[in-house]
Order: sequence, then C-alpha cells, then structure tokens
Amino acid sequence: MADPAPPYHYRDGFIWLDGALVPWRDAKVHVLTHALHYASAVFEGERMYGGEIFKLRAHTDRLIASAGMLDFAIPYTADEIDRACIEACKANGLTDGYVRPIAWRGSEQLGVSAQATKIHLAVAAWNWGSYFDKEERLRGIRVGLATYRRPDPATIPSKAKATGLYMICTIEKHRAERAGYADAMMLDYRGHVAECTGANIFFVKDGELHTPVPDCFLDGITRRTVIELARRRAIKVVERTIMPDELKGFAECFIVGTAAEVTPVREIGPDTFTPGAVTETLLNDYMAEVLPKKAAAE
Repeated sequence: MADPAPPYHYRDGFIWLDGALVPWRDAKVHVLTHALHYASAVFEGERMYGGEIFKLRAHTDRLIASAGMLDFAIPYTADEIDRACIEACKANGLTDGYVRPIAWRGSEQLGVSAQATKIHLAVAAWNWGSYFDKEERLRGIRVGLATYRRPDPATIPSKAKATGLYMICTIEKHRAERAGYADAMMLDYRGHVAECTGANIFFVKDGELHTPVPDCFLDGITRRTVIELARRRAIKVVERTIMPDELKGFAECFIVGTAAEVTPVREIGPDTFTPGAVTETLLNDYMAEVLPKKAAAE
C-alpha cells in the first residue's frame, strides 16, 4: 500500500507569497486572520499542461473580479499575478500540475468591518492527477443528491469564486462520499438543477447538450470551454432551466471543471446514464484543447 500524501502544510518546495517565493513550510498566516473567521478570501483552481497554464489570464481576471465582489482589491496587476503563477510552477519543477492562487484579508482588523486589513496574495502549485479515481472516472462516476441548495444570488455574490461559498459544497461532498458516491448534484434555491459540488453539469438528449443557466452559481471557465468545443463540432448547446424530474429523459451526463476536467457520470440518485459518443468526443476534444499547441504538434 502506497504511503499517504503528506499534509499540505508539510511539503517540500516553494509558494509565492506577497511578492516572493518562500519555502513551502514557511508560508503561514496568523490564527486571527480575517479570512479564517469571515471567509473574506477568493481563489482560483488552474491546471498546467505541458508547461503552460490553461487559460491563465481568464483565471487571473476572474480572481481580480471576485475580489472586487468581496469589496477588496488585490494589490497586483493581472500581469504580475500571471507571472506569480508561472514562477510558482517553475520553482516547484512542474510541467504538469495544479495551481492555486488565493487572495485574502489579513489580521490587522478582526470584526465584520475589515477596511484596515492588508490584502495578501499567494500562489501554490503541486502535482495533482485526476480529481476522481481513474477507473471510476472512465466508466462514469456515481453522483448522489444534495440536501443543501445553491443560494439566491440576492443573498450572496454568486459570480465570485469565494471561499465561503464552498462551505455547503464540502458538507454535501462528505455526505455523498459516506453514501458511496463520488459527488453530489445540487439544486438551486428554486429547485432547478444547478451543479455538482465543484463542477458544472451537462446532459445529452437526441445528440444535443443541455446545461443549466448559471444565474446563481459559477459560470465555469471549463464550462465555457466545453460549450465552445461543442459548437465547433456543430453540437447544439441548449442553456436552460432543467428540472430534476427531467433527468430520466437524458441519455448521457458529464461534469466539467478545472479539477474534474470532463468526467462522465453513470448515475445521479435513481437515474442512470450511459457514457456515449458525445461525452467521449468532448472529453477527447477537451484534453486536446488543454495541451499546448507546440506539444500537440510533436
């Protein structure tokens, strides 16, 4: 049996923190950091393939926009953030891996008000393979049904990739895994199909793609990429309200995200799907898309 991976705070390598590369184990924050108590942090999840971070600027732009939605400004330009991500990968000797930029309010003020806090930025990068078990992923994962719902956008900044918005996702991911599932599908506050705990969702019917309108959850960069790839293939994409009782009428299902990439689904609660031609085509197209063009040509 392989040794378990070391905890994230106790690894070798370097993390880019507030303008400099520091030894991994020295990248620390104080226990009274505002972000720990009030979830005043935003982040991105990115992947490097073949020495290039896929859609790096799109992720950086969203990080900056997310911070603005939480009423703070990251004290670095988009170019500087891009360079920090690349430097973190190089410092850790990566050509393929996962990249995690995060910006947060510091410990200068603790309370609901936080105008006096310093805004920090860190970027960590490490080797990380498939988000799901490889064999499970290839034949389609099993997904349970979540209890918590994505909230009304009048109550949260739903377009931000903010740490606090993932609290209910962790709860539902744990609930699903205890029941033997790989993930959970969440409804929104109206009872419409929304997304999984960390990925957007697509369905296939009569050769067409159907996906929920992202009006109260994150419109993922991978989601937009897959829609573009489908349209290149002349696959019709229908963005619409999807009700839970419609699931039995879909032939295929898959989820998408930077971590999940394109992952087929074979079951959501009582409804079953068979990963088929559309799912396989888009999975292959996505993996070809993320490879740097110079690497794909070799």
